[in-house]
Amino acid sequence: MASPAVALLSPCRFSFLPTPRRIGFAVATGSRLRRCSMSQAPSDSAAPPAAEDVMVQYVVLRRDLIDAWPLGSVVTQGCHASVAAIWSHRDDPITLQYCSPDNLDSMHKVTLEVKGEPQILNLAEKLKAGDIAHKLWIEQPENIPTCLATKPYPKSVISSYFKKLKLCK
Repeated sequence: MASPAVALLSPCRFSFLPTPRRIGFAVATGSRLRRCSMSQAPSDSAAPPAAEDVMVQYVVLRRDLIDAWPLGSVVTQGCHASVAAIWSHRDDPITLQYCSPDNLDSMHKVTLEVKGEPQILNLAEKLKAGDIAHKLWIEQPENIPTCLATKPYPKSVISSYFKKLKLCK
């Protein structure tokens, strides 16, 4: 636990230096603001982290549904797709590593958006053609494709399929 002089602000990607090594939380002990990832503790030096190929799962939501449905419903669709993609590939070595006890608190997900149904179906076809394992979540009984999630992959293998998409905000 942090010392009494350290105020835990919120779970986010920023922390004040110097900080205890509390991954993924903003901690106030000084006046310098430093960005750190949810899976990497902030370092006291200004040197960039070593270039490692992190495992990442992509989740893609439909903007038209984000604008029309309650936020909780859309988030739930993304959760369904994410869990289904991982469970469907639970014996895959990368998925096992991604979900290992050592990595559970440092998972990387990127949540992106597409405009609507034609775009998510097109993305699913491109991923299928590229042999990228994924789950296109179809909400039942309405039969509506709501979102898509990949199984975990090294970022260098999968990021090119998503470079034209916007971060979901």
